[in-house]
Amino acid sequence: MDWSFFQKYAPDYIEAGILTVRIGLIGILLSLLIGILASSIQYFKIPILRRIVAVYIELSRNTPLLVQLFFLYFGLPKLGIRLSAESCGIIGLAFLGGGYMAESLRSGLESVRQIQYESAYSLGFSKTGTLIWIIFPQALSVAFPSIAANVVFLLKETSVFSAIALADLMYVAKDLIGLYYQTTEALTMLVIAYLIILLPVSILASILERRLQYAEFGH
Repeated sequence: MDWSFFQKYAPDYIEAGILTVRIGLIGILLSLLIGILASSIQYFKIPILRRIVAVYIELSRNTPLLVQLFFLYFGLPKLGIRLSAESCGIIGLAFLGGGYMAESLRSGLESVRQIQYESAYSLGFSKTGTLIWIIFPQALSVAFPSIAANVVFLLKETSVFSAIALADLMYVAKDLIGLYYQTTEALTMLVIAYLIILLPVSILASILERRLQYAEFGH
């Protein structure tokens, strides 16, 4: 093991890690917004839009992120639409994650009992107020384990961004392997970088899940 390699190229991994986290967080936040909108449309059975959302969920969940990125980065320019690699990464991650988040939130919404609506209406809440203040908090607590798993999954999916020349962690690792043939060192640093990013997220998610269950929201 060449320890000088770690010291020399650690800054490259740090820079790539920051890029990976930034794109990942933006994509995950957008996927949550898409999931909230899509699950609401499905839950309230809004005509036409419900069918469009169903098609979107199946399309996003049953096509690989790599294919989606290739379509955005290489396909759209044929139609006169050019996006930066970073924009393609964010859009692709949001598109993929939106389908998973929608299904997680939909299951949470369906777990809320009808009596919750009736109680809210009897207290004078409007339909919108009932959804925002009564139903969604309960649905979110039930769906939280699934949402947390989706977050970890989406962060790991960022490893394919290197295919569109985005200088993420995987791109740096492959670049160094191609230049210096020090595969063990480059991959070891790659594993460490992903552990630094993903392990705190997993630990935090576990703590929050236990707290929600302790408060009896997740049952």
